[in-house]
Amino acid sequence: MIEIRRAGIEDVALLTPMFDAYRQFYHQAPDVALARQFLTERLGRGESVVYLAHTAGNEATVGCGFTQLYPLFSSVACRPIWILYDLFVAPACRRAGVARRLMEAAHAFARAQGAATVELDTAHTNTGAQALYESLGYRRDLEFRHYVLTL
Repeated sequence: MIEIRRAGIEDVALLTPMFDAYRQFYHQAPDVALARQFLTERLGRGESVVYLAHTAGNEATVGCGFTQLYPLFSSVACRPIWILYDLFVAPACRRAGVARRLMEAAHAFARAQGAATVELDTAHTNTGAQALYESLGYRRDLEFRHYVLTL
């Protein structure tokens, strides 16, 4: 059985290997220490919200996936916006609805916060994720261009 819950600082050890694997998916070099430090800082400072999927029961807890959200604000709507920046499901837990359940937990959280939207970006080649997002009601933004300045 898989449980979804909001993660806290006490979950960093469970989240770290998955976060490092997520970064590797996006062509970053493995760096467990960096992953641990980043998560510790974000959760410790309350700068992000993480939902954790893990096994539940009498056996040792195993991480199955996570999603991480960051807050922004809409000047136009005068309401918060949440950026769903990270979504990862461990290979052994894929095709079991874990990503959908993580997304639904993130949506419920954002609604409870009075958010105007939940926004996300994904790689053009990540068609599996795109299908999930579209099945949950996300639509590609055709009105605005997204720009990035690398510093």
